[in-house]
Amino acid sequence: MRAIIKYGLNDGDIEVRDVPEPELLPGTVLLAARAVGVCGSDVHMWRNNQSWEVATPVIMGHESAGVIAAVGEGVTGWAVGDRVVCETAASICGECALCRTGRYNLCPHREGFGNLRDGAFGELLVAEPRVLHRIPEGVGFAEAAMTEPFAVAYNALVERAQINPGDLVVIQGFGAIGALALQIARLRGAGTIVVLGTNGDTLRLAKAREAGADHVVNVQAEDPAELLRTLGDGLGADVVVDATGVSIALKQGLDLVRPFGSIAKIGWGPQPLGFSLDPLVAKAVTLYGSFSHSWNTWERVLGLFASGRLDPASVIGGEYAIEDWEEAFEAMESGRNIKSVIRMSAD
Repeated sequence: MRAIIKYGLNDGDIEVRDVPEPELLPGTVLLAARAVGVCGSDVHMWRNNQSWEVATPVIMGHESAGVIAAVGEGVTGWAVGDRVVCETAASICGECALCRTGRYNLCPHREGFGNLRDGAFGELLVAEPRVLHRIPEGVGFAEAAMTEPFAVAYNALVERAQINPGDLVVIQGFGAIGALALQIARLRGAGTIVVLGTNGDTLRLAKAREAGADHVVNVQAEDPAELLRTLGDGLGADVVVDATGVSIALKQGLDLVRPFGSIAKIGWGPQPLGFSLDPLVAKAVTLYGSFSHSWNTWERVLGLFASGRLDPASVIGGEYAIEDWEEAFEAMESGRNIKSVIRMSAD
């Protein structure tokens, strides 16, 4: 089968290869991918500036939607032809305290699709039934492939740093997660949403305004703190969302958040901090790390897709054949696309 492979640990060490089909094991299903979203983490792996462990060679991709092609021995409740999306936790121990309490996304033995286990940028994917969810009627494969990144934003802003109606929310960065965080913030009733970017984010900031941001700020041209002093009571943001992964964004977030406010840190970044965390203490700010998601998160997001309360199609900038993966990645890196989708099959 054809698959997008990260084969080395240098910038650009990715290519499409013919690889053997995976083996269907007892207790698993074989998923025939139809559409797979390109994650910002995939772009980082393309440039080899990721800050997480990667096994090479590995089939990339973890934002998958498709149909069940085969059902292994012992699997019940699933049938060939079922339309499904697949969570990212390819393997967990199932025995630790985190797994037993439903927080398997934090299992210390977790291995994710696309970095430690072969992922979805191939024609077939082996998965355990515990990570499958049915795609609602009326939701297409490309839209369903957006479930994973929306679940990331949902976890951060509903299950972790909760947004309340009327809140002033600052979103740092308008890549994919920033864009999805904006939709979640609106759904939660945020009163004012401010999106921050840099000189390289001209396209992204324009898209943020189109998506409903009340204010957009290029932080290299103007000071967002000055704007925040004119909004509400002038004390700062109720919630700051760090969707950049750049460590210095946390320093900025501490400057912009109001006393007793909260910061949701979603973005990854290997840079050292190099600044004092005293403002975190002085303002009594709550800093929420947010990683991945769990079963209930996926079910909630799929329900919101089905009801039309969330709009996954609005963030898809283009669909690409597997051979055009580099164009899809570059469109996200440059900001032309919020999300790119690799169309694995026309079925």
